[in-house]
Amino acid sequence: MYVYCLFCEAGKSKYVARFAEILYGCRTLAPKQIQHTWSGGQMIDRKRDLLPGYIFLFTEEKIPNPASLTKMQDVIRCLRDSSQRYELGGNDEQFALMLLRKDGVIGKTPVYQEGDRIRIREGAFAGLETRILKVERRASRMLVEIPFAGQAVRTWLEYEIVENLETENQNPEEIITEG
Repeated sequence: MYVYCLFCEAGKSKYVARFAEILYGCRTLAPKQIQHTWSGGQMIDRKRDLLPGYIFLFTEEKIPNPASLTKMQDVIRCLRDSSQRYELGGNDEQFALMLLRKDGVIGKTPVYQEGDRIRIREGAFAGLETRILKVERRASRMLVEIPFAGQAVRTWLEYEIVENLETENQNPEEIITEG
């Protein structure tokens, strides 16, 4: 799969995305984030642009002339890496593919801290409980120790595959009386 990213004029993302889908036969996403908002005296969740003006294109085949992406109406530029390649790679590609897996919508970001007890929800260690040793918020991951082959092995886990046991087990009275 090939991934490209366009930056468009304000308010034109939907038009550009639809045009790109027709022209290149690709899938497009304009990333959204779920945010809490007050409306009518109550808290509701709304989707907001995560990266306003940015559209990710996902194609099965490489676009023969990626510079043509910038020729579309309302496109300001097509992102390129340091070697001037239009196809996203490395962390940028991983971010885009994560968006694709989530259908373009990022949920509310959980808050994790060193020392929190967590349970692994997915993978080979699903169901295992452990404590967080270190948190890297920008990378949305945490360092934990997992028992393996008779010893404690340190490994990094993404936020998406764990659940925080600290908040899960607290009742409202505990939350009010803390700190």
